[in-house]
Amino acid sequence: MASTAPVVRHARREDVPAILGLIRELADYEHALDSVEATEETLAATIAFAPSEPSVVSPNPETGLPITEPVSPAKPARCLVLTDPDSGVVVGMALYFYNYSTWRARPGIFLEDLYVKQSERKKGYGKRLLVELAKEVEAMKGGRLEWNVLKWNEPSIKFYESEAIGAQMMSEWVGMRVDGEGLPKLAKLLD
Repeated sequence: MASTAPVVRHARREDVPAILGLIRELADYEHALDSVEATEETLAATIAFAPSEPSVVSPNPETGLPITEPVSPAKPARCLVLTDPDSGVVVGMALYFYNYSTWRARPGIFLEDLYVKQSERKKGYGKRLLVELAKEVEAMKGGRLEWNVLKWNEPSIKFYESEAIGAQMMSEWVGMRVDGEGLPKLAKLLD
């Protein structure tokens, strides 16, 4: 008998090919596929994974999800995956890392990428991933869950601002970034 609910769990090492596939699909959707530098090797080296045998680890009593490898400067990211209830195939992900609010003196989660395969949309999977992240923020007594969305991505903005999700657009903040050739240049500025 087929299951009716998708499974959301922390990613395991064996999920890396699926995660990379979702990253590439997201980049293609955002018209930036040529910018993807991630490989299976770099993802495996930078994501803190859940054990392949979740039965050997007690679940977090607050979220029910198995405890993952600890985060570190070399492995700062975590990833939730959502699997199709019938096939068990990974069809969505929420790749995130922890942040901190100085004003609230509380931790939080920054959602780097939320993506559900095009063929699996309108099934509540994106909402389910956000709900699981919100549970994690609450379990750690955190202050906020935040993310960025491209200004032109109206379907996502409408989804995030919907009554069900309740996100607010932060129009008074502007994202800033130093990357590419600018990063080593800044690092050597005072040498």
